[in-house]
Amino acid sequence: MAAKIAYADVEVGTELPAQSFPVSRATLVRYAGASGDFNPIHWNEKFAVGVGLPDVIAHGMFTMAEAIRVVTDWAGDPAAVVEYGVRFTKPVVVPNDDEGALIEVSGKVAVLLDDNRVRVDLVAMSAGQKVLGMSRAVVRLG
Repeated sequence: MAAKIAYADVEVGTELPAQSFPVSRATLVRYAGASGDFNPIHWNEKFAVGVGLPDVIAHGMFTMAEAIRVVTDWAGDPAAVVEYGVRFTKPVVVPNDDEGALIEVSGKVAVLLDDNRVRVDLVAMSAGQKVLGMSRAVVRLG
């Protein structure tokens, strides 16, 4: 599978389709089981509050994975992502209610590189706060 987006069809400033990702406590339990990360800050409200957090928080790697979906969906091939990095700036707080949390992600092409590659900068927000900083992916396009 190759990227469905052609390098010749993008320019600096090309916006990727924004996406929103709902996160519930059930989502966190499933992720904990899949990842093996059972840290109680991700499922036990009493523990999370006891260590100074406002509530249960999403796993950082889960947040990072949801954000890169904007790029992989746009490119059409997860293998097109050749580099990806973020800084965790704020936690995604997941209340125990019917709504949970929402991670809202947008992205745009920031730099055209050689070898049909582009750098995409992402913005990931939750509850009005930026939850990932320096979120950047290098993508090899068709």
